[in-house]
Amino acid sequence: MPKILVLYYSRSGNTEKMAKVVAEGIKTVGDVEVELNYFVPVEELANFDAIVVGVPTYHHNMPIEIKKLFEEVAEKGIHLKGKVGGAFGSYGWSGEAPKYVLEIMKNRFEMKVIEPPLLAKYVPDQDKKNSCLDFGKRIAESLIDSG
Repeated sequence: MPKILVLYYSRSGNTEKMAKVVAEGIKTVGDVEVELNYFVPVEELANFDAIVVGVPTYHHNMPIEIKKLFEEVAEKGIHLKGKVGGAFGSYGWSGEAPKYVLEIMKNRFEMKVIEPPLLAKYVPDQDKKNSCLDFGKRIAESLIDSG
């Protein structure tokens, strides 16, 4: 059974709200295991078939905690090649962070990324929550279809 991690960072709670709904969307597919978490030791990332990162944009960038996570993955040589990757997040002005996450997943770790990233300006409304459900479902289906 494919295992999917929804890992998120959130200060205001908006990206966390998105993460919870993305995880719900994944669960609708069935025959997948989903873990929703704020923190995971980098060594555990290798245990997942897909890694979906929820990251808000602060000052035109991703939070330092997410940068450090990726740096540690690289330093420790954690193998992510071929895993499915996805990114989403809330923003106030610019929304670059999820795009940066996908770029790192694709170019540095050679993951198969689901594009484009899912973005929500400020608090996700019902339409954006529906998009989160669809996004989660799409991530899970990509594993079922390829497996």
